[in-house]
Amino acid sequence: MFDIGFPELMLISVVALVVIGPDKLPETVRTIALWIGRFKRSLSNIRMELENEIGADEIRQQLHNETIMKELSDTKSELEDIIQNADKSISDTTRSLKTIPHDFSNMSMDDEIDDALEDPTGLAQVKPEPADNSGPAQALPESLQDVSPETTVKPEPTPTEPQQNSDSKLTGSGS
Repeated sequence: MFDIGFPELMLISVVALVVIGPDKLPETVRTIALWIGRFKRSLSNIRMELENEIGADEIRQQLHNETIMKELSDTKSELEDIIQNADKSISDTTRSLKTIPHDFSNMSMDDEIDDALEDPTGLAQVKPEPADNSGPAQALPESLQDVSPETTVKPEPTPTEPQQNSDSKLTGSGS
């Protein structure tokens, strides 16, 4: 309202010093400060009486409560949207998971892989699919084509090992 700076205050104090004099200046400043304090107190008392009569505190409280209620309703609607999105996401995921077994039902190795995973000994064997006879298996001799995984092949003795005759062990004759 009033824009009083330092130069204006200095001008007022010089004028007061000249007009009032140095003897009465401290007493005059004290009296002016008392009047200003009384004026401020009376203004604050009047303001409090007016606020009590109009109910300004109640109005402020009501406005504050309305603001809080509006924020709560906004938060509630946001949470409902989040819940609806989560429910939709869950239902979409459930629906897609239900279609997965149908997608893999045509795979021939599923049961064999499941059996291999469920076998605690780890000895389950995955059965190979039958091969067509037009491939490289025809180039093998018939004796090798009939070999199955269950057949064990005994190694041939190496040339460094001496071959012993089983008859010589029984008769005890040496060479």
